[in-house]
Amino acid sequence: MSAVTNTRPESVVAGLPEVPLTLEGASVLHQMFRIRWPAWNALSAAQRGQIAGEAATVLGEMEANAAGQSAAFSLLGHKGDLMLAHFRASFDELNRAELRMSRLKLADYLEATTSYLSVVELGLYESSAKTYATLAAKGIEPHTPEWNAGVEEVLARQREAMRPRLHPEMPPHRYLCFYPMDRKRGEDKNWYRLPMAERQRQMHEHGVIGRRYAGEVKQIITGSIGFDDWEWGVDLFADDPLVFKRLIYEMRFDEVSAVYALFGTFYVGLRCPANRLSHLLEGEAP
Repeated sequence: MSAVTNTRPESVVAGLPEVPLTLEGASVLHQMFRIRWPAWNALSAAQRGQIAGEAATVLGEMEANAAGQSAAFSLLGHKGDLMLAHFRASFDELNRAELRMSRLKLADYLEATTSYLSVVELGLYESSAKTYATLAAKGIEPHTPEWNAGVEEVLARQREAMRPRLHPEMPPHRYLCFYPMDRKRGEDKNWYRLPMAERQRQMHEHGVIGRRYAGEVKQIITGSIGFDDWEWGVDLFADDPLVFKRLIYEMRFDEVSAVYALFGTFYVGLRCPANRLSHLLEGEAP
């Protein structure tokens, strides 16, 4: 057993919570499909046009939905042919979007390969440390009604300030890279046994790298603990796909990624607007 797992975090000794505060926003669902090309190609041109037209109409409405948008992407590689990304206000709305897509005639020619469920998440390491310390200095015990009220007051202010980030519009960029990830929690390296101050330091250094790419890539982090098989999902939107490689490669050299990160399957796709869906289904790049 390493020293990391045997060391009691400083905030535990002080009696303060180890869990950082988080803000949750939009509910997010990624759906990946394989198109059943032999069955699709066996249809007449008129049949394909009718089915594609129905799907394009529904996708167009979802693209323009101010309460939560959807977008389609033509996947590269063997992992699938089509990815749908849905941003909605709640899991109920996600389920409605999923069911609406399943009732399209096009669904008869799609085979689901995987999906991913999560919510937009903003971690508040710095605010957490300050809030906990302030409440403790007032003699307020953790998890009491007074403590919870103080925490909620901070979260309410942060939710309002961060509203655009918590409920983002679907970025319009040409390419999307999506992948899930975990933090290691094994016997040798366990992210969740590090003191909060140390996790805060490492996440700050991690964020500095991401901010250098702010003009080239739009990043949306979603939390999936309790919702899916990994702990977080990451969406990167850009007009130049090479930025995905550069950003992720550089981040792998920072401590939090080099020591504590585990990555899942990567999916990269080209944006397919609703008015280009019929072209995609005829074998043309969107």
